[in-house]
Amino acid sequence: MAHARLRGVVALDGPSGTGKSTVSRKLASALGAAYLDTGAMYRAATLAVLHADVEPSDPDAVARVVRAARLSVGTDPERPAIFLDGSDVGREIRGPEVTGAVSAVSAVAAVRDQLVAQQRELVNEALLAPGGVIVEGRDIGTVVVPDAGLKVYLTASAHARAHRRTAQDVSEGRAGDLDRTHADVQRRDALDSGREVSPLRKADDALELDTTDLDVVAVLEQLHKHVESRGLLVAAERTTP
Repeated sequence: MAHARLRGVVALDGPSGTGKSTVSRKLASALGAAYLDTGAMYRAATLAVLHADVEPSDPDAVARVVRAARLSVGTDPERPAIFLDGSDVGREIRGPEVTGAVSAVSAVAAVRDQLVAQQRELVNEALLAPGGVIVEGRDIGTVVVPDAGLKVYLTASAHARAHRRTAQDVSEGRAGDLDRTHADVQRRDALDSGREVSPLRKADDALELDTTDLDVVAVLEQLHKHVESRGLLVAAERTTP
């Protein structure tokens, strides 16, 4: 039986809590594509900095630590994984300590240069196999893959994003504090948008999608329509076990 499969790259950018990770993974699974969570890479780099007892505000020390760290990331949307020095740190990088420091680490130019180069390698590897790749982050359409076939910038109100982040924390066994999360969302927005290197911004040719009042299914419907309208779907034979 034939089904639609992605070809090329879809770049999904936007601030924290807009649903990027959830919809990126689901869209990649539906379209037989690889999935790359670049935010997880910056979080893993931040964890390396914290493990080394280095101040995130010291760019030279941060760059040295991240340069020496061994970061690897899986691109299977059904089993996304991120490894630091051989250990699976998928849960640890979502903790409050990493969340509080990741914007500072991500603002270091040497860190961004290193991880962007690695991200481009992963995208190129994914494009060698059928199915294309969904890449999510904050500078995908502007820096990492500026020639992506489709660029979408996801937005949502800070209040809605804080609610989503809090609910996610609770569902994954972490303490949920709505007021603290709301303040953190606003703080990260300011840091990510105001940094000198690769600031968070909408690419000139990106479509903007406000997810404030949309559930996951509705967002996926919109994304699928945009993928199809760009001619990024090809027919493929669905294999049955």
